[in-house]
Formats: sequence, C-alpha cells, structure tokens
Amino acid sequence: MQILLLEDDKILCASLKEYLESEGYSVDTAHRGTEVFDLTFSKQYDLYILDVNVPETDGFDVLKALKEAGDETPAIYITALTDINSISKGFHIGAEDYIKKPFDPEELVIRIKSKYEKPDRLIALQGLTYDPLNRTIQKEGEIITLGEVQANLFHTLVMRCNTVVDSFALMDFLEQPNANALRVNLAKLKNKLGIEIKNVRGQGYMIENL
Repeated sequence: MQILLLEDDKILCASLKEYLESEGYSVDTAHRGTEVFDLTFSKQYDLYILDVNVPETDGFDVLKALKEAGDETPAIYITALTDINSISKGFHIGAEDYIKKPFDPEELVIRIKSKYEKPDRLIALQGLTYDPLNRTIQKEGEIITLGEVQANLFHTLVMRCNTVVDSFALMDFLEQPNANALRVNLAKLKNKLGIEIKNVRGQGYMIENL
C-alpha cells in the first residue's frame, strides 16, 4: 500500500513514517500542503494521511482540491483540532476517518488494516503463502509458526519485497539490537522457512520474489 503522509512536525512525521514502514507500507512524506500536489501529480497513492494545520495550504484545502480534481483516494485526518465544527468539516470534504492527536501509531495501523486492506490479499513468495493481516505463513499446506522477533523480521522484509530494508530498522525488533544478533535471527529464519534473504553489504537485507 502506497501512503502519502502530510505532517509539518518533522519529528512526528519521521516517527510515523518509520512505524508505518515497519508494518510494510510504502510512505512518502510532505511537510507543506503544496508539496502534496507535486507528489500526487507524478504518483498515485492508496491512502492519504493528512494533518490540518500545515504551512501554505492546510489539510482541509488540500483534500478539497484533490477531491475537486476527481481524486477518490481515501483520506484520514490526524489533527489536534477537536471541536465538532472541524471534525464535521473534515468529513464533509470527504475524509474517511479522523484521529485526534495525540494518538498511538498502533491505532492508526489498526484503522488502516480494518478499513483499507483486503482480507484476501495473500502473498505467494518462494514456495510460501503469507497472509499479512493475521500474519500466518503456510508451506505446502502446513502453517509455520515463528517467534515474535522472527515473525516481525519476516513481515517487514516480505511487505517490502525486492527492496533493501535498513539493518538498523530491522534491529529495532531485537531485544538486544546488534549486527551479530540480527544475522543469527535471519539465518534461523532462512533455515526454518527455506527461503533466501539477501545481504546487501553496507545497506541491509532484502527478500526477492524469485
């Protein structure tokens, strides 16, 4: 899923981007409303996540302009505005959902999965079948169970298949993050699932859909 995130707080924006990408989403970011128009001109997205109080063009006007141009991409507002008029305005413009700040990023992911992901979206990869919603792995009709760390590593690599995932992002899933522990966990994952995980020296790791 391709997501465009509009958030002018750069620290929050980077944090949300990292969390969403750890859940397997591809995320582009914008800090000013006008940047959204440049990004959407050259690329199509599956979901917009929009703050309201941003420089140049606020989130309400951004979505209004996109809708008037015939863009039917669903949108979620994330904002500190909690008055009923603002909420009403957001939905009237065409937002699908509205989350009040501060919020737990996990809540955002739960809403995305429940509203915008197809439950039958199975991934076939190197002899495996993976259901990213309930995170079940099947090989030759049998379910393979992984521990929490390896399950998180596998999910992140599969959801960004054919893309190098930074080693430090993967280390976040470890109890004691370090390069050796990451290599050990990935080696165990490869052996248990019978798959190839490519080490891109100096960058990270990736699973290729061979």
